[in-house]
Amino acid sequence: MMSASAVFVQLIGGVALLIWAVRMVRTGVVRAFGSSLRAVLASATRNRTMAAFAGAGVTVLMQSATATAMLLTSFSRSGLVPLAMALAVVLGADVGSAIAAQLLSLDVSYLWPVFVTAGVFMFLSMEADRAQCIGRALIGLGLLTLSLQTLRLTVVPLAESETFGLVLAALGSEPVLAAILAAGITWAAHSSLAVVLVIATLALTGAVTPTLAIAAVLGANVGAAAAPLSANWGGAPEAKRVPLGNMLMRGVVAAVLVPFSGVLADIATSHGLVGARLTVDVHLAFNIVVALIFIPLVGPVSRLLERLVPAAAQPADPKRPRYLGSAATDMSSEALAAAHREALALGDRVEAMLVKSMEALETGDPKLIREIRTSDDAVDAVNEAIKLHLVRMSRKGMSEEDSRRFMEILSFTTNLEHIGDVIDKQLLELAEKKGRGNLAFSSEGLADLRAFHARVASNFATALNVFATGDTDLARRLFAEKTTIRDLERHYAERHYARLRDGVKLSMETTSIHMDVLRDLKRIHGHFVVVAQPILEACGELSDTRLRASAPAPTPGGRETKPEEFRDTSTSGAQPA
Repeated sequence: MMSASAVFVQLIGGVALLIWAVRMVRTGVVRAFGSSLRAVLASATRNRTMAAFAGAGVTVLMQSATATAMLLTSFSRSGLVPLAMALAVVLGADVGSAIAAQLLSLDVSYLWPVFVTAGVFMFLSMEADRAQCIGRALIGLGLLTLSLQTLRLTVVPLAESETFGLVLAALGSEPVLAAILAAGITWAAHSSLAVVLVIATLALTGAVTPTLAIAAVLGANVGAAAAPLSANWGGAPEAKRVPLGNMLMRGVVAAVLVPFSGVLADIATSHGLVGARLTVDVHLAFNIVVALIFIPLVGPVSRLLERLVPAAAQPADPKRPRYLGSAATDMSSEALAAAHREALALGDRVEAMLVKSMEALETGDPKLIREIRTSDDAVDAVNEAIKLHLVRMSRKGMSEEDSRRFMEILSFTTNLEHIGDVIDKQLLELAEKKGRGNLAFSSEGLADLRAFHARVASNFATALNVFATGDTDLARRLFAEKTTIRDLERHYAERHYARLRDGVKLSMETTSIHMDVLRDLKRIHGHFVVVAQPILEACGELSDTRLRASAPAPTPGGRETKPEEFRDTSTSGAQPA
């Protein structure tokens, strides 16, 4: 004989094991077949009947209508599945969860060693991810049947407890209170399947009356619908509609039926339904009734939800161009002006990435790194839009002047994309590497990097002004910075090597990161400084080569060119110095 406290602890442990086992089955199936399940749901939403059947089938596999509801919420939020079809899938998922309860209510506890052994074997002996996930699901299924066996053994002495009997008797006379309590427990457990199986186990021993079992099952269904709603409450309005609709549909039917739990219990017992069978059958019948009532009404329900939860004002999508439009392609000058304006806006985004990259290098802040990477995704998308815009415009024929501007814009935006890639794939990788190693620059090294970064960022702002105005003086000043940046990189590298010779520990730990940052900043400078090249070429300020002659070379006219006439210039925007 166990004490009351021991029985209670064992009951809590059995319930916890049941909830965890259901979660293991769900995560194992989702990880093994998640993409296939998503494809099934997405392809089956052409009509509401097929959508409901697909929801039921997926939920039987995942053992969780809550997981299916969460999956449909993401689909509906992104617009991949219409709201009405998503509601039909969720109604089918609720039926699928009830079917899973029917299967698990069978006494197959003797199979738990088979499931666990097979699952452990697959998980440990197979290297394929899918096989390990299937093994995880089998382990979860074995633990689930084991937990049900534990609960059945535990509730026998619990049912004999006078105190427990008085509590259950009080709840049996208050079906509304029992339904609310069951709803709260199910919401906390995030699994109606687990709660219904616990109720069925208690009913098996006669610990709960048929009236109490029915009221608790109805409450558990409402609580299961509340779980995904609360999880998405702080999200976008579109994320709330599917779980809210599921809760409203279940809640309306449950609210009508709960006061009549006693009448329903009398009808059920008169037909021979008692104990665990009564619990799981009522659970299945309730979800079938809800599905039959509301599947034909998913259209009106979806429109009601759109009124109850209107879409929020959408902020400007950073991946959408601001100034490009179909009307601008009718005239090449207007189209080029729009592309020029969009390229300047793109430059502002890349400049913001460059400025923030120094803070990311110093702090290694993961949130800031994610923010900069998101900006790079937007830069790539807008650059692609500018290219498509220019290609469409070029088909209409352009003047020589428009062709020149066309190439300048295309070269400039391509280099902006390269700069974004260097920041994303090089500087941010270095920031993460520094953070993972818990490294820090020396004070002198950090000061050098800040100074070099500030010089590059200042020149980037000048490059944007050069592109915007085409000013020759600005272009000349920017182009002269090539030599300055090259000398500064060499200067700061030599200072770093001096610290290494002096044995500065922090410099020794971060030497590869430090040198890579200098190199990448110089690469970034090389990508944007070429904006000055076509302006200077048009003014005749650049020669055709950047090579210096070792001796005076004869020209085609016989005149010897003096070495000082050769200029140090860059020859291609695609290959920056």
